[in-house]
Amino acid sequence: LATDRVDPDSKDFSGRTPLWWAALNGHEMVIKLLLATDRVNPHSKDSSGRTPLWWAALNGHETVIKLLLATDRVDPDSEDSDRRTPLSWAAPKGRNAVVKLLLATDRVDPDSKDSSGRTPLWWAALNGHETVIKLLLATDRVDPDSEDSDRRTPLSWAAPKGRNAVVKLLLATDRVDTDSKDYIGKTPLSWAAENGHDVVVEIILERRRFRGQHRNPTPSPSSTVAPRTRFLSKLLHLPG
Repeated sequence: LATDRVDPDSKDFSGRTPLWWAALNGHEMVIKLLLATDRVNPHSKDSSGRTPLWWAALNGHETVIKLLLATDRVDPDSEDSDRRTPLSWAAPKGRNAVVKLLLATDRVDPDSKDSSGRTPLWWAALNGHETVIKLLLATDRVDPDSEDSDRRTPLSWAAPKGRNAVVKLLLATDRVDTDSKDYIGKTPLSWAAENGHDVVVEIILERRRFRGQHRNPTPSPSSTVAPRTRFLSKLLHLPG
């Protein structure tokens, strides 16, 4: 770099720059040196539309993400060729700190959908990352019952995987349909039953019993709080 005879932002055949490689592998000092030249594009995309920040998020390199965000020249919500964002990749990897960091920018859509209609919450539910799910739900900007292109919801994917804790978290929002059907007509309950996840079956059945017992066209606050509290209390005592 000191010779001024090299291009610090040169790209290989896949569009990958030195900064791209440094971000991928978490080399903070190298990134600082490259950024200090003022001759690199911190938001440069490779042939798949993925930026250095995208790769840093995937691999959990928090400090690298902070360095890139500090340039004020990167889009933390940038989509790749599959319409997946850095958050969409950090979520299924269980990168709790990265998810928190990205959400804190207030520049990402926590409910963005990829080319298959899958949200960060969908990916986190599939892979059983409870903390990520809690962080996403805490934004109050995600739909916990969002359907993908196969009409499957986060619950529909968590159930056959036996993600007891995830199922509890989703049901506790009181915003998911336990009877939702995917494109082949299967419900979360049928998926759980097929795969032998008895605890998930019990959790869903308990939820359906609760809904059946306390269905009221015009419930008053006092008539719903106590039953809901009992339902949540029972969930806590189920395995998971």
